Amino acid sequence: MTLVELSAYADLMEIRLEPELAAKIEKLSAQTGRPAGELVEDALAGYFAELEQLRSMLDNRYDDIVNGRVEPLDGPEAVRLIKERAAARRKSIA
Repeated sequence: MTLVELSAYADLMEIRLEPELAAKIEKLSAQTGRPAGELVEDALAGYFAELEQLRSMLDNRYDDIVNGRVEPLDGPEAVRLIKERAAARRKSIA
């Protein structure tokens, strides 16, 4: 495993990476001229931003269900609607 150092102001953090992932990061680092640690920091920042957005959406959706603004579907009904919409989309493309 490879260690990548990340800097958060004056603090450093080391993370262990599988060789395949480390190789991808090193290749991108060489191609872009950006330090590997910077690439990893950017990737983590993007991941956590996406995770925060997803949590917010799920929290809002949960609030909508609890407050009766939307009615939840059971699993089989949701699958039926997805299949129905997919079939309609395929039909409109053809």
